[in-house]
Amino acid sequence: MLTAGELAGLVVAIFWVILVCFMVVVLVRLARLLTETRKSVAELSERIAPLLDDVSQTVSEANRRLVAAEEITDNMRDVSGNMVKITGVASTLLAGPAIKIAAFRDGFRLALARRAARRAPARRVARGGPRTADRISERHPVDRGAERRAIGRGRG
Repeated sequence: MLTAGELAGLVVAIFWVILVCFMVVVLVRLARLLTETRKSVAELSERIAPLLDDVSQTVSEANRRLVAAEEITDNMRDVSGNMVKITGVASTLLAGPAIKIAAFRDGFRLALARRAARRAPARRVARGGPRTADRISERHPVDRGAERRAIGRGRG
């Protein structure tokens, strides 16, 4: 039979054996984990190098296209500036005479209307009708809208 001290030593020894076995299992698993990690890092580094080269080429191509787009934008800015100048010149050359022609047309139409209004009462007088200013204005109202428009434009 075993004494209490021997029994305690045996329990401690068994405990240490179980602890050592547990530590061996943990260390073996840790070694496998480190081995797999090393392999993964090696694979990743093999894959990253070409990927970084591709990214570098992509960035270079994007920069090249951005430079081309910037040149196109600058050219379009120049073209739009030239178009503004051209439209200003065209407006000056075409709008001024067009306004003058329109004002002349309105003035001519107004003059014809006034002339027709003046001749109409004279014909009635010749036929023997009354010639009063009130009756003339009632029968033949003159279109003053064209005259007002021409005056509003600085014409007339």
